[in-house]
Amino acid sequence: MREVSHFIGGKQVAGTSGRFGDIYNPNTGEVQARVALATTDEVAAAVENAKAALPGWANTNPQRRARVMYEFKRLLEANMDELAELLSSEHGKVIADSKGDVQRGIDVVEFACGIPHLQKGEYTEGAGPGIDVYSMRQPLGVVAGITPFNFPAMIPCWMFAVAIACGNTFILKPSEKDPSVPLRLVELFREAGAPEGVLNMVNGDKESVDAILTHPDIKAVSFVGSSDIAQYVYSTGTAHGKRVQAMGGAKNHGIILPDCNMEQAVKDIVGAAYGSAGERCMALPVAVTVGQKTGDEFVERMLDAARGLKVGVSTDTEAHYGPVVSAAHKAKVEDYIQMGVDEGADLKLDGRGHTLQGHENGYFVGPSLFDHVKPGMRSYEEEIFGPVLQVVRAESLEEAARLPSNHQYGNGVAIFTQNGRAAREFAAQVNVGMVGINVPIPVPVSYHTFGGWKRSAFGDTNQHGPEGVRFWTKIKTVTSRWPEGDIGDQAFIIPTMQ
Repeated sequence: MREVSHFIGGKQVAGTSGRFGDIYNPNTGEVQARVALATTDEVAAAVENAKAALPGWANTNPQRRARVMYEFKRLLEANMDELAELLSSEHGKVIADSKGDVQRGIDVVEFACGIPHLQKGEYTEGAGPGIDVYSMRQPLGVVAGITPFNFPAMIPCWMFAVAIACGNTFILKPSEKDPSVPLRLVELFREAGAPEGVLNMVNGDKESVDAILTHPDIKAVSFVGSSDIAQYVYSTGTAHGKRVQAMGGAKNHGIILPDCNMEQAVKDIVGAAYGSAGERCMALPVAVTVGQKTGDEFVERMLDAARGLKVGVSTDTEAHYGPVVSAAHKAKVEDYIQMGVDEGADLKLDGRGHTLQGHENGYFVGPSLFDHVKPGMRSYEEEIFGPVLQVVRAESLEEAARLPSNHQYGNGVAIFTQNGRAAREFAAQVNVGMVGINVPIPVPVSYHTFGGWKRSAFGDTNQHGPEGVRFWTKIKTVTSRWPEGDIGDQAFIIPTMQ
């Protein structure tokens, strides 16, 4: 059986713990590979390799670091099909979604290619008599990223591309559910010209996570996952003196005003709610309709659209989405559907028990739709992370806007309207980190920054973009004054290529 190894010091390294995790094919329910789970000692070995590589890499000029990023981008593009197929085989998302996953990672790598400009400091001439002041952004040292199963290409690139471009060396701990694409990313990065030890990968579970969070030589940790684990990562990492950004869960709302283009809103939301089987922290699982007529029309149209979705294996080019990632996650999603029924919500479309001929053991969940969901219901308050759309009715924009603002999560929100003033005021006032105006999934482009509020994010700095550069660097400010003197016969020496 195929085994996914660690990657330490520029090469694959077999695990020594004797512990393994199974990697399933979500389309069939079969075990297709296994992944070695690291010990604390194996994490320490990765850190030692990263420490050894740090001085040389940190002192490599930013233009040369950028050249590695350019080559890495080229290799990702050249290997797009392979990466997408591998991703779909372990995650379950359809090939088109897997290519999107890889492409969004490429976008951040492309942003990191601009590091010679991005890492520049500031300069003030003549801050005092003969005094100049300037700042430098310097790498932190050995840093780490802990990434989730739902975007095994994009989120690792969010982290290590910017961190390494800034001159840090990196330890990646991907999800043990689908680690093969992260391993290929690390291999391709080495092929792109990164020195050995600059990017290392250890697979594992809580033991390896705790080893990362407590290791004294790891200076910063970035995390994406559920909110409870994000809070644990943040509190544990900061207690051990680390800089930490920890992105958690979400319950994103879409506000539907009576004046919206309903046809377009339904088209947008059906993709945002059910695409990738709802396994996205920026999915749109709650639609808030304003006014009874708007709610009735939306539910009727959405039912038609949801019933028209095709659930298929990840290689089916006509499928709108594939299976969820695991049997346990399928059971969890179906439990939330039952919870909604028990709480009194109106289940208009039930996706439980969905099977495909020839793939009866796959982890498929059909599209589900609830109407008349109420705040306070546990199924509304918690993140389902599956192909389930909940409709909440509101009588006014003010009432609708309070729902995302008061929710425990504050990742993303969208508003659908043709009223520019309403949209502008909503965007300014809503208590949520990322806002879409007639955009159902408001994930910022790579040269802006990604991050939610409240229990969707722990820490003060967001992912990628200029905020990412700030997170992965420390600033040093120099105040200089040169005493007057005669240089005599000294001559200025022009640097040579040596």
